[in-house]
Amino acid sequence: MLSPEKRLDFERQGYRVVGNHSLIKVCEWTKKAIRGVDTCYKCKFYGIHSWQCVQMSPTHMCDHRCVFCWRDTKYTYPTWQGPVDNPVDIIEGCIREQVKYLQGFGGNPHVDKQRLDEMKKPLHFAISLTGEPTMYPRLPELIAELHKRSITSYLVTNGTIPLMVRQLLDNQPTQLYVSLYGPNEDIYKKSAMPITPNAWQRLQETLNMLPNFKRTVIRMTLTKGYNMVHPELYADMFKTVRAKFYELKGYMWIGHSRERLEISSMPTYLEIKQFALDIVRHNPELRIIDEKEVSRVVLLAREDSKERIMEF
Repeated sequence: MLSPEKRLDFERQGYRVVGNHSLIKVCEWTKKAIRGVDTCYKCKFYGIHSWQCVQMSPTHMCDHRCVFCWRDTKYTYPTWQGPVDNPVDIIEGCIREQVKYLQGFGGNPHVDKQRLDEMKKPLHFAISLTGEPTMYPRLPELIAELHKRSITSYLVTNGTIPLMVRQLLDNQPTQLYVSLYGPNEDIYKKSAMPITPNAWQRLQETLNMLPNFKRTVIRMTLTKGYNMVHPELYADMFKTVRAKFYELKGYMWIGHSRERLEISSMPTYLEIKQFALDIVRHNPELRIIDEKEVSRVVLLAREDSKERIMEF
């Protein structure tokens, strides 16, 4: 599915290709965690071990061309293309490539030796690296296999394939994230530029299913001049979109997004927090329950609970 030239391009960017269509890329927070410097905001918010987290996707294909995406958006497809790899092969290949990449830290005198040893046995798969993972036809099997191995699954989707989301009800990811690119169809289309017909309507189908999942998150990549507008509309929307958590994260001026946006599109942490406060002002059901300044992210919920922090 990937030409030799594209595989080489991915590898130059730090990706590792697994099989015909899957990829991993070691997160900078994983490296920092192994060195004992800091951990990802998902560690602070939900308790995942950043040093045992595999950032991956079962596909490089996507049906969106989001203006703020750091990825190469020319790989857009309305439906799946090419062969379909076995979920077991994908999982084992991703772990193998992750460990191979990170084992070089053994020569670093500043590493946390316990974490370096623990990273060889991942506890988490962040299924969010690139592409739209719900396009992968065997996604429920992939998640079931991860859980069989006692590996949690954090799945991020743009919500435009509700048929696959519905199939996940019987094989639920540990935490389901649905990306929200705007509070109405016009802002959504301006930010996400979907190629899927009726993408906004398909997204609504997915949002309506959220109460049937155990742990859910609305994930927003706020971009100035695009979707970081009208907090009152988001507040009103969240009165009916019943997720457990709402992540407000700032767009970062990195990767291919620099070809489409200016650095001025990147909000500061204080701007993100003020936007969150504006949403809360218009929807008093919600409140800020956590935040991580360096990641420019704020977490909202109707109520906090100790269950949001997973223990291992």
